[in-house]
Amino acid sequence: MRRDQTETTMITRRKALTHTATGLVLAGLCNFLPAGLIGAANAQEAGAIEDVTLGDADAPVKIVEYASYTCPHCASFHNDTFEAFKRDYIDTGKVHFTYREVYFDRYGLWASMIARCAGPDRYFGVSDLLYSTQSDWARQGDPADVAASLKRIGAQAGLSSEEADACLQDAEKAQALVNWYEENVAADNIRSTPSFLVNGALHAGNMSLEQIASLVEEAS
Repeated sequence: MRRDQTETTMITRRKALTHTATGLVLAGLCNFLPAGLIGAANAQEAGAIEDVTLGDADAPVKIVEYASYTCPHCASFHNDTFEAFKRDYIDTGKVHFTYREVYFDRYGLWASMIARCAGPDRYFGVSDLLYSTQSDWARQGDPADVAASLKRIGAQAGLSSEEADACLQDAEKAQALVNWYEENVAADNIRSTPSFLVNGALHAGNMSLEQIASLVEEAS
């Protein structure tokens, strides 16, 4: 594909992703790829967008997860494995964990915006709610219904209706998130979700606690 064609495709994809929930513009999915935790989340600046992290920054193993709130395999990891992984490896100082969002579609982007608007202390708690209820909100066909569901999730984290509306209407923040996501996945060669960088080594696919524990032990 010629460079001008590539740039046109990227611009079109960004427009599809960054339409805010208030506008409810019908746009196609971003086919980038084939197909319980209220706690303090540390923030590290990455350009205009901050990484969200958990654990000791000096931990010997650094894990970066790339995931989408609309990805069923990501939901499986977070619903079935993440709580035990956090307890055994993050909370014990063995792993410093960074979560980076991937946006397959605008619904995943909107979910990310709600989680971030809830603030760093509530980010992972909102993520837990988003993943545990993914089959309810992410599979709705009407964008207005998705936006309403996400606002209800935000309300559980303390966001008022006005705050949630302002969050979902923030087109500048949406564009910054899309730019950030595209830079991250290109830099780390991410092709599917969930994907994990374990001390820089890339591993793709959902993992059991035993599988990710083995990678941590190998990297220690």
